[in-house]
Amino acid sequence: MSGDTVILFGAGLLGGVLNAIAGGGSFVTFPALMGVGVAPVSANATNTLASCAGYLSGAWAFRQDIRNPPGQLVRMLGLGLIGGALGAWLLLQTPEATFRRAIPWLLLLATILFVAGRRLNSSVHSLLPEHYSASVAAGILPALVLLAVSIYGGFFNAGLGIVILSFLALAGYRDINTMNGMKLLLSSAISLTAITIFIYLDAIAWHQGIAVLLGNLVGGYLAARLSRQLPERWIRRVVVVTGCAVTSYYFATT
Repeated sequence: MSGDTVILFGAGLLGGVLNAIAGGGSFVTFPALMGVGVAPVSANATNTLASCAGYLSGAWAFRQDIRNPPGQLVRMLGLGLIGGALGAWLLLQTPEATFRRAIPWLLLLATILFVAGRRLNSSVHSLLPEHYSASVAAGILPALVLLAVSIYGGFFNAGLGIVILSFLALAGYRDINTMNGMKLLLSSAISLTAITIFIYLDAIAWHQGIAVLLGNLVGGYLAARLSRQLPERWIRRVVVVTGCAVTSYYFATT
């Protein structure tokens, strides 16, 4: 086993832990792929493939916490699939310099939304009439936001977990384990359609990606099991710290 393989597996393990608990695992895995010589666009596509393993294993571990009505769940997953495909297509049409400059601002917005998500959600619902809130704010508006979040996830996987948690907070979710389960399930749907496009266009570095993927698979499952035993405030602090770290990193390197 080469040194690069060990490094990538270790990065995948840590990335899987972060993705399962708070999001932001790409803060570790994406730079690791570039560090061993994978080109940026290919590293992004490969990172999406590798991260999806952690999403899937983590979602399975959280399956008992996902209590959405079947119809609502199907609609949310459908939007994730559509948005993921659109985001992957947009990535391949966008100059690298342009999407690099946008990344830190998107992550900063996502972190702020998560921190203020509960207060913003309460304010929105208190300002709108009850019937309007139920039919529009709880239906059309969240659908549009989720589609935008899904496009972002297909476009660039880094920080996807934090962005989805921000959306879930604004959509009225309260239980952190339910939010983590939904985050991982939606991340899986978004990533799978993006990966399909990346494979079709031969944008994935398979050898490096498999090493990160295996690490993500192990780390995502173990961390998901562990986080169900941790106090909610600890997990939220991890989310905020991860968001600040990811944002600072991309501001410093963009």
